[in-house]
Amino acid sequence: MAVTQWMSWEGGVDLVAVTSMDVAMPNVIVHVARMVHTPVGSAPAGIVLWQPDPAAPPVVCGFVSSDPAVAAYFGPQIFAGTPFENAPVLDARIDIASGPVTCTARVEVAGHVFETELTGLEPAALIQREPIATAPFTQQGIEATAATATLKVDGQPVDIIIPPVGITGGPCAVSAPCGIYAR
Repeated sequence: MAVTQWMSWEGGVDLVAVTSMDVAMPNVIVHVARMVHTPVGSAPAGIVLWQPDPAAPPVVCGFVSSDPAVAAYFGPQIFAGTPFENAPVLDARIDIASGPVTCTARVEVAGHVFETELTGLEPAALIQREPIATAPFTQQGIEATAATATLKVDGQPVDIIIPPVGITGGPCAVSAPCGIYAR
């Protein structure tokens, strides 16, 4: 099988959550990496979704990076055919800290600051996931599932609930030291 679209990363911190049991789809996504490599360049990058009121449009939603070319690659090349295909590109500053039992991400984007902390990381495991509707790409990588996750938005703690399975078919709170999405 020929691979025509791909991205790889190092230092990933992935959080997908809901703010209430009544919310059917995740209204919190902070899915970022220290460095993302694509055919168009490399930079810290990922995706952020913040929709505190699930009945209203998101406050922040888009592919984030300090390099707009890298962020612009994700929608049409990796997430084509999903609700994120046409998500906007947003300039962001992304800082990641990783360790054996905890990892953090701090993302400054669209006038907001998102801070996540994942703790109680399990031992890292090799993953291989086939494409699904919400993630139409093959996934390979290393993940360490977190026992707990916290989120602050603009310095204020946000109560979150971590669903058992995220939009890419895996756990919703993971340290992802390295991996690849390929189509």
